[in-house]
Amino acid sequence: MISEGNEIAMKIDILTLFPEMFSGPFDHSIIKRAQEKGLAEINIYNIRDWSTLKHKRVDDYPFGGGAGMVMMIEPVVRSIEALKEKTLYDEIIYLSPDGQLLDQGLANRLSLSGNLLLLCGHYKGIDERIREHFITMELSIGDYVLSGGELAAMVVTDAVIRLLPGVLNDETSALSDSFQDHLVSPPAYSRPRDFRGFRVPDVLLSGNDKEIAQWRYEQAVVRTQQRRPRLHPNNPPEQGSGTDIKK
Repeated sequence: MISEGNEIAMKIDILTLFPEMFSGPFDHSIIKRAQEKGLAEINIYNIRDWSTLKHKRVDDYPFGGGAGMVMMIEPVVRSIEALKEKTLYDEIIYLSPDGQLLDQGLANRLSLSGNLLLLCGHYKGIDERIREHFITMELSIGDYVLSGGELAAMVVTDAVIRLLPGVLNDETSALSDSFQDHLVSPPAYSRPRDFRGFRVPDVLLSGNDKEIAQWRYEQAVVRTQQRRPRLHPNNPPEQGSGTDIKK
């Protein structure tokens, strides 16, 4: 964790082959505000800076043959060890399609961390020895394959940083997000009350907080049953505990 008295609530360091990909998503909206408030610090590092080969090469053909290239162990490990000399990380996370699926429960747990290191794979992945000996957690954002781990790292960063105290203008907003308490969010409405005959439910205009809360809960349960039945309170998900795959 970050030492007491430090204003930064969380530091996330990201190792990637394509640092320029992060300039847009992290320069806007909630992530930008978190950094400006001094609540979060995000650092992007180019793995090629630790390559000792010509043209800063970081990949090679896989032993045993086969299509594609593999990120070599030496530059990746050199980069991890160089950053570990300066920072004590709570988790060193590899973004991988076969990693543990990210869910809200795990995002909640990671938001309590002080320092996270995210490693973005590319090509056919990284040398397995990196995963076995230098990674403490592997995360996936879904059962599909991306060109690299950069987009997944952005998703993880956004999901975690928005939960930090003080990041959202209304801190109770995060508590009512979908997947908190294993329910998706109920319907939301705003002005005008009547648009082309499409009206806002009367209960939301009643001013009765108890009835409104009950309606929202009932709607959340119905939506969860329809859209995410595995998350229904009677069928709690196996994920969500934030149990690590590798330690």
